[in-house]
Amino acid sequence: MRVLSVVLVCVACAWASLVRADELGDLKAQLDAAQKAIHALQQRVEVLEAEKAKTAATPAPASTPAPAPAKEEEVAAAPVVAPREHPTVAVPGVENGRIEIYGHAMLDAIYDGKSVDPLWSATLRPSTIPVNCPPDGNDPGCGKGGVTTFSARQSTFGVKGFLPTDNGEITSQFEFDLFGSGADAGRTAFRLKQFWGAYGSFLAGYTNTLFMDNDVFPNTIDFWGPSGMIYLLDPQLRWTAYENGGSKFALALEVPGGAVDIGKVADLFPELQLETVTKYPDITAQYRYGGDWGHMQLAAVARWISFQNPNAPNGFPANTLFGGGVNVSGRFKTVGDDALMAQYAYGRGIASYSNDCCYDVGPNASLRARTLPLYDWLVYYDHYWNEKWSSSIGYSQNRQVNSPGQFDTEQRLGNYASVNLLYTPMQNVLMGVEGLWGRREDKDGASGTDNRIQFSTKVSF
Repeated sequence: MRVLSVVLVCVACAWASLVRADELGDLKAQLDAAQKAIHALQQRVEVLEAEKAKTAATPAPASTPAPAPAKEEEVAAAPVVAPREHPTVAVPGVENGRIEIYGHAMLDAIYDGKSVDPLWSATLRPSTIPVNCPPDGNDPGCGKGGVTTFSARQSTFGVKGFLPTDNGEITSQFEFDLFGSGADAGRTAFRLKQFWGAYGSFLAGYTNTLFMDNDVFPNTIDFWGPSGMIYLLDPQLRWTAYENGGSKFALALEVPGGAVDIGKVADLFPELQLETVTKYPDITAQYRYGGDWGHMQLAAVARWISFQNPNAPNGFPANTLFGGGVNVSGRFKTVGDDALMAQYAYGRGIASYSNDCCYDVGPNASLRARTLPLYDWLVYYDHYWNEKWSSSIGYSQNRQVNSPGQFDTEQRLGNYASVNLLYTPMQNVLMGVEGLWGRREDKDGASGTDNRIQFSTKVSF
């Protein structure tokens, strides 16, 4: 038994020695292969250095042009190009959380051949074109022709936030420009454009109405743009029920303003004042179908326009009228990067959604309030001559069906046309010249026109 144990121990020791020898043999073979590879690389380096020294020592003939610099030298000498991405700041303590900063500085130099309301001299709004100006020129809304305006009001600043969570990403946006409106009309003042937050399929805040199609806004440098475009920013609560690629369906509750014209009622009740109130939110819906060819969009709005007399105890003549409309639009790719944009909208009591028009409610022949019909349309074409040059040309119109109880001086038509030539000399820099024409026609057929030329420079970041 002892002999058997000794034999087993000897066999085990011998086996361990054989395994160890095999491992050492493998390691030695690998070491030899590595040494051969290093030796081959050393020989290759010596050959390359010899060729480089030989080339440097051989002078070029007098009639032979100097050799082109190496590729590395060309890259080093190339100008620094700003990245296309927006500057991004990480959110401290939040993994993958970030804030993107963007915007542009823009200067417009405008020569106005005729006149608009001086408060709106920095853009062309047909509704501000004077029609019946007194001979003495004392009406401040008539302005004067042959005026040059410099404006930096289109300059914009914005930030976007991205906050990852275990159940998805929270996104937000805050953006403003300096094109004062309302009480700040005519001033370089803060104007909110975007202020919202979104999580999953829900969005709450201040942003574009679902009734509009922002992608049909042409490549113009005039600030206000086509008069017949559906364009409105307002507070809303939105739900995107479906989204897949370029197609989506969304619903929203929105709170836009309302405009009521008392018209000839003022002759009977000179002290009458009406103000709109938000009794119910508007309901908007949007369906978009898109692909590589572009997109088509169908949008609708249903609204209740409420108004009252703040000077009467019961608000008389308070009332609520129903209005609504549809908007069909699309952007279609044609040749290269070119695109055709079109929009047609119709409704009653939808003037608040129009880019530059009119009233939602006006008095009928019996001087009772009624919603006013409105047609809005545009057709534009964006053409890219090459990588640096582009143009945009098109026409737009808003047409309101006036009621018998409105004064003859109320607007009936607003026409807008433009053509431009834009130049991008380098990344993030745009310069261009644009010719603009506008015409306003009132209920009685009287009209006024304006034409202007605009030069703009825009630097984005």
